[in-house]
Amino acid sequence: MTDAAANGSATPSQTLSRGIRILEILADAREPLSIDDVARRLSVHRSVAYRLLRTLEDHGLIARDGAGRFRLGARMAALAAGVASDLQAEALPELTAVANDLGATCFVVVLDHDECVTLVSVEPRHAVASVAQRPGTRHPVVVGAPGKAILSALPPSSWPTDMSAALSKEVTDAAARGFATSHDEVIPSVQSVSVPLVVRGRTPCAIAVVYVASGHEPAQIAARLRRSADVIREALGG
Repeated sequence: MTDAAANGSATPSQTLSRGIRILEILADAREPLSIDDVARRLSVHRSVAYRLLRTLEDHGLIARDGAGRFRLGARMAALAAGVASDLQAEALPELTAVANDLGATCFVVVLDHDECVTLVSVEPRHAVASVAQRPGTRHPVVVGAPGKAILSALPPSSWPTDMSAALSKEVTDAAARGFATSHDEVIPSVQSVSVPLVVRGRTPCAIAVVYVASGHEPAQIAARLRRSADVIREALGG
């Protein structure tokens, strides 16, 4: 074993990094992408992108449509289902109930280093229009209601060191009232309300809704979210 490997400082694999980045690019895309699209977003030559795409396709992580464009494959869903599977299983019925009660997309996010990652999401069944919040979507923890809700459940010593005084006050206020809000922070024109979902021994997470307009006040939405958070927490023994 080399000194670099022993110290955990071995050079990261560029090929693996690019492959992971392709999965992120396809997850963020609103439609299937061509090889040229992927190459441009990855900033590599078309031939490099093609080799990476073929490898991912061989493993079922991506698939092609009739026009030869790429999208995430069914194997990704199977892998995602294994992430915090018990949390997903317990959350899904509650997210469905909240989404239909409020007519807004409801989802659970987990903290991943300094980012919030959507774990599972449900859109309302009969809404005329709703905001999509796809599993795997990520954004900085310092942006949006879910991130503020997570931070409000953590001690200030665990907050990002570069948080502004204004954001620190928002998080402190969110901790005092039990919920966080945001508007135009992650997606333009979209509002969000979120409450912490604290389960003993687990990564900090939050339950939230996103909507363009609602007939419910934020405090009412938060009260509904808290009921579901309590149900999920109790089901997970925490």
